[in-house]
Amino acid sequence: MIRIGIGYDVHRIASGREMWLGGVRFDVGFGLEGHSDADVAAHALCDALLGAAALGDLGTHFPPGEARWRGASGGTLLGHVRELLVSAGWVMANGDITLICERPRIAPRVPDMRAALAAALRVEPAAISVKATTNERIGFIGRGEGIAAIAVATIESAR
Repeated sequence: MIRIGIGYDVHRIASGREMWLGGVRFDVGFGLEGHSDADVAAHALCDALLGAAALGDLGTHFPPGEARWRGASGGTLLGHVRELLVSAGWVMANGDITLICERPRIAPRVPDMRAALAAALRVEPAAISVKATTNERIGFIGRGEGIAAIAVATIESAR
């Protein structure tokens, strides 16, 4: 059996924070506001995987008020989601993430992001796609006020 899920995440730009996208630190002088590391790529992929397995969503498993997840990396969250999938009899087949931002430039770091996300999920980097687009300077993303990510994931029954 195969299932497909979709995920979306968005975070506001914040000064004084590190920028983490797809499990990779970007040295750009600003970051994203959030309870964890605010890695929108990892968060969107978590939601896509959870949705595909009908296991709830990011807020269900990682409540913002729970101290355990304060500052947690996207890789830590993905590792936990992987454990939930395996316990429910599922394995990830592939994940496809699109980042939506005006900056930072994503393309030069795509191989690093694919490797980091794959390591967290214990899959080959070939199972992860990362790409980016701008918002053509339209809306809050276009004004550089935030970054969003959309992800689609396919899972297969492990049984």
